[in-house]
Amino acid sequence: MTVVAGSYVHFEPHLLSPIIGAELIGVDLAGPLDDSLIAEVRRALLEFKVVFFRDQRIDRVRHIEFARRFGELEIHPATPRDAEHPEVLRIEHGPNSRGTENNWHSDVTWREQPSLGSILRAIELPPVGGDTLFSDMYAAYDGLSPEMQRFACGLTAVHDIARVFAGKLGRKAEDLHEKFPPMEHPVVRTHPETGRRLVYTNVAFADRIRGLAPKESDWMLERLNATANNPDNQCRFRWAPGSLAFWDNRACQHFAASDYFPERRVMERVTIAGDRPYFTA
Repeated sequence: MTVVAGSYVHFEPHLLSPIIGAELIGVDLAGPLDDSLIAEVRRALLEFKVVFFRDQRIDRVRHIEFARRFGELEIHPATPRDAEHPEVLRIEHGPNSRGTENNWHSDVTWREQPSLGSILRAIELPPVGGDTLFSDMYAAYDGLSPEMQRFACGLTAVHDIARVFAGKLGRKAEDLHEKFPPMEHPVVRTHPETGRRLVYTNVAFADRIRGLAPKESDWMLERLNATANNPDNQCRFRWAPGSLAFWDNRACQHFAASDYFPERRVMERVTIAGDRPYFTA
């Protein structure tokens, strides 16, 4: 594992791949969360797209406190209304519930302002399996031909919560759309902090491309979504007790392997609110 030496004061980044993912060695999230530490974690997040923490002994309250240092927190519609900590989304699978997050996606792109990022904490893990993979969507854009880049930069996709959560929540699409109507976002997004361009469609929520015929839209989405599949642009994180992952939802997609069924895997996610996607010509 390659070490990025001398760039940070509070920790030592160990790369998981050449372009995406780093474990931040030396951080104790149970200790003081001073401004200089938070600033370095944010800088690492922008540099590596996803960062990981090992051997952390923190509870749900501390998990929330850490996430809140990066912005306002979201409440997911899948969170029970009577939850003690509504900022926490519990993702639990076992013998009666096979994992369904095993596709490449960005979280909550059906929102008008999709999330900045998510912090996922391991609660209960299977003996083996259940890794999470991450794919660099800057690299996905860079890998398109110049002509495809020019074409994609003029397109807008419609993102729909009902594609996934109508079934998960047992709700009709029109009922979900009362609170979360389908949203239009640019197919190529400009990252608001780095200024870089990235592919911003995903299998889970991108429903169609506005202005294209249905077959054209399906063809284009299939090819854009497939850009996440390139192993050269990915890293893979093997969970262990006390592990956390913090990913930039604007810059990467993730895939939760469901190879552990019928074993149990329980995770808790706290999500930081973002802003409306845009494209700068």
